[in-house]
Amino acid sequence: MNPELSLFLPVFNEADNLRPMHERISSALEHLGKTAEVIYVDDGSTDTSLSELRKLAETDERVRVVSLRRNYGQTAAMSAGIDAARGGILIPMDADLQNDPSDIRRLLERLDEGFDVVSGWRKKRHDKLITRKIPSWIANTIISKIGGVELHDYGCSLKAYRREVLQDVRLYGEMHRFIPIYASWAGARVTEIAVDHHPRTMGESKYGLSRTIKVVFDLITIKFLASYQTKPLYVFGSFGVLAFFVSLIAGVWAFVLKFGYGVSFILTPLPLIAIVLLAISFQFFLMGLLAELLVRTYHESQDKPIYTVREKIGFPPDKG
Repeated sequence: MNPELSLFLPVFNEADNLRPMHERISSALEHLGKTAEVIYVDDGSTDTSLSELRKLAETDERVRVVSLRRNYGQTAAMSAGIDAARGGILIPMDADLQNDPSDIRRLLERLDEGFDVVSGWRKKRHDKLITRKIPSWIANTIISKIGGVELHDYGCSLKAYRREVLQDVRLYGEMHRFIPIYASWAGARVTEIAVDHHPRTMGESKYGLSRTIKVVFDLITIKFLASYQTKPLYVFGSFGVLAFFVSLIAGVWAFVLKFGYGVSFILTPLPLIAIVLLAISFQFFLMGLLAELLVRTYHESQDKPIYTVREKIGFPPDKG
């Protein structure tokens, strides 16, 4: 039988933290009284993490280990954990002892209130102010405004998801932090609660300011997908119209200078600007049409629906 809960933890060079982390997880699960599996995804660790995970799997039948061939990054490790999970509720968390497994109970209580996603909020965060807290606050504010889901802490790994909201989620880049946004697009009810956050005592942080740029690019991607995923011609056509009108203005002004003031076309860059922008406008229109064709091919070839149904009431049961 499939377990009720699936915990999954990406692991990269956390050998010293794994055993104490698993002890905390075991204690929390014992108090919950639910069947569970604990999936550790070793993301190409170069220390003894994989050996430690093998020992945990030998002593605890709930432990599953997924070992990746190399270090793919947290998003890929999260995706591997989701794919391996069999439980009805999926709970990701970090393996560095900064998340507290005892908060799982409160996450589940919020799910029982009718929510589909419960996100942890490290309200009292034990991290460096300049390099972690301030960039995180700025990023969370921007993500909330653009993504349309108001959360204080997108970077907190400790969350709880109903399985159905993650079934069609495909992750790329650094997009694991945007899963609540994807779930919200699919009609999921999203909320958050404050969770405990402990200072790191062993190992080294894998995060830095360099990831901020990647997050910005991924944020641009999800904003584009949110607004134009099924109507790409709108964005390409808008740029095409803008380029066309600027081209038209440049061309008209070139003729005004030529026949009104005697300025030769050779002496002004306006004719060249008009021709280049006219060509660009046509390119934008053609790119938009090509994108529309790709979108329709994607949906129709896979019989991909453009909507999801939460429940049906008053219908006879499905057959087959």
